[in-house]
Amino acid sequence: MAKLIQNGTIVTAVDQYQADILIEGGIITQIGRNVVREGAEIIDAAGHYVFPGGIDPHTHLDMPFGGTVTADDFETGTRAAAFGGTTTVIDFCLTNKGVPLSQSVQTWHHKAAGKAVIDYSFHLMIAEITDDVLAELPKMIHEEGITSLKVFMAYKNVFQADDGTLYRTLLEAKRHGALVMVHAENGDVIEYLIKEALEAGNTDPIYHALTRPSLIEGEATGRAAKLTELAGSQLYVVHVTCEEAVQQITAARNKGVDIWGETCPQYLVLDQTYLEQPNFEGAKYVWSPPLRPKFHQEALWTALRTGQLQTLGSDQCSFNFVGQKDLGLDDFSKIPNGGPCIEDRFSILYSEGVAKGRITLNQFVDIVSTRSAKLFGLYPKKGTIAVGCDADIVIFDPYISRVISADTHHMNVDYNPFEGLEIKGEPVTVLSRGEFVIRDKKFAGTPGSGQFIKRETYQAASADLKLLKEAAEDKGAAHV
Repeated sequence: MAKLIQNGTIVTAVDQYQADILIEGGIITQIGRNVVREGAEIIDAAGHYVFPGGIDPHTHLDMPFGGTVTADDFETGTRAAAFGGTTTVIDFCLTNKGVPLSQSVQTWHHKAAGKAVIDYSFHLMIAEITDDVLAELPKMIHEEGITSLKVFMAYKNVFQADDGTLYRTLLEAKRHGALVMVHAENGDVIEYLIKEALEAGNTDPIYHALTRPSLIEGEATGRAAKLTELAGSQLYVVHVTCEEAVQQITAARNKGVDIWGETCPQYLVLDQTYLEQPNFEGAKYVWSPPLRPKFHQEALWTALRTGQLQTLGSDQCSFNFVGQKDLGLDDFSKIPNGGPCIEDRFSILYSEGVAKGRITLNQFVDIVSTRSAKLFGLYPKKGTIAVGCDADIVIFDPYISRVISADTHHMNVDYNPFEGLEIKGEPVTVLSRGEFVIRDKKFAGTPGSGQFIKRETYQAASADLKLLKEAAEDKGAAHV
């Protein structure tokens, strides 16, 4: 059935206006005032913002780590994402040395099949560069539509790749138009600092942060940026937490390096003191990179406002406090790294950003949706509201206030790191390709309805955007 959204205020990364939206066959077919479509289902959005669906560029669903598996799989994780206003996630497909990339990708397809309630895609981890990997990469990028490659600079002897692997990945990405992503921490130094702390009898959760100082995140970020410059390639730095990393990204961008940065809601509102909570409660806040001293938050907000950081990922990687986080009860290095943030990403950015005057409404949409769509080859199919786009839409009440709590969230985990945080604004209704996933704050979706999205390459998407911009400029000149 066709749907007609009426009376709402449409907000994109560049516009804000009142209009109706007609949806037919899962696509936006008309936008205008007083749109009429006989037989269409009417959705009244009066008093609400109408946003493009959120795109979460950084999730870990059904992922093995530290002797256990994340508590949220593709069903519970995408359901929670939808409640939070997200209609597309890009999850990280882990690989193993010596195992064909295609095998790892099929494993991830199996994890998502029949479960995801919203659309999804994958990033592909690169642990080594061998002849076999080089032979498979073109197919992964150009046929499978997995156009972003992740390299870890941390987790020594688990995920960490050496600088040679990172550099060669950058070269291959340049050749095939892919976007390289890095987890930027100095894993070699971290391993030494962890060993030193444990030998001194320091086992509490706070030492997770103290053995991963912001200086070495900044160092790794700068190193990755310089390798990107040398390769003439493109780089996306995930989960930026600190002033030092922002400075390195800004300096590289000022030199013309093609580098982008992502932060996460937890780094914008939580700080290092949370890891000091007694009775092992600090373990709830163990993720990597760690929470930082509070002054780093202002650097992150400034970078979002000025465009030196461009996106917000959740880094969703949920582990239960009881039965999973407590694996590290006597050794902080054994606490599974990660937290449940997929549901609150969208609303926290609105409440702490827009409602408090840190960013504009248009910046909010760009950060939470549009920029990720452009960087990761989803735009304009997703990431905006325009005729011809997928009808991924969030109807958002900007006036309602609520308190975040594990008692009311929809993630499959026994705590919420933002417990007790009062926020303003909440998604009310969420549509994915024109179908209700959330309707009046109640789940209305179907497991398995989410589709895998093959994405354009970074270079192809950039070329398309350049053409769109030139066409818009020519159109504007013609009207002068």
